[in-house]
Amino acid sequence: MGDTVILGPALAGFVLGFSLIMAIGAQNAFVLRQGLRGEYVLPLVLTCAVSDALLITLGVAGFGALISANEWVLTIVLYTGAAFLFVYGAMNFKAAFAGGGKLEDKGRTARSLVAALTTCLLLTWANPHVYLDTVILLGGISAKYEPSWAFGLGAAIASFAFFFSLGFGAQLLRPMFTSPRAWQALDGLVGLTMWGIAASLLLKV
Repeated sequence: MGDTVILGPALAGFVLGFSLIMAIGAQNAFVLRQGLRGEYVLPLVLTCAVSDALLITLGVAGFGALISANEWVLTIVLYTGAAFLFVYGAMNFKAAFAGGGKLEDKGRTARSLVAALTTCLLLTWANPHVYLDTVILLGGISAKYEPSWAFGLGAAIASFAFFFSLGFGAQLLRPMFTSPRAWQALDGLVGLTMWGIAASLLLKV
């Protein structure tokens, strides 16, 4: 019985966390490019995953008590998150219809591990979307689950699963991500995912 109680929130956290993180952004594109080049993949994916886990932990720990005392805070978070995801999804649809984009796997490579990690940390910790997804959105929604730490654990595991798959699986994806048409399909898929998540958040209000 206890395992079932923990598994439900953990699975919900994993699914939502994975859905949020799969959107192609600056951080994910950087990891994908490094994976295509085969440069510093392990330290980079660990940096991204551990950073996400720390932010998710902060969100779960801080927002649980806050929202327990102020239910209206969660309502604001859900509406704000849904609006952001709707706009972000629309941007992806626009990119898909515009076409012509592709992810190049050539260009200037990182000169050192320090340079690569510095870029990765900046793309992670200086990105406001990361805080919206982890600290605010996941942290706020975790208050709806009991135990909330299980929801956060599931979301953190999703980050590790995603970044390791992205970084080390990049070589297998090389032909697809250098194709403009495949990039259009990916943008469309991300747009549908973001709108789907936005709708699910509004249903929780």
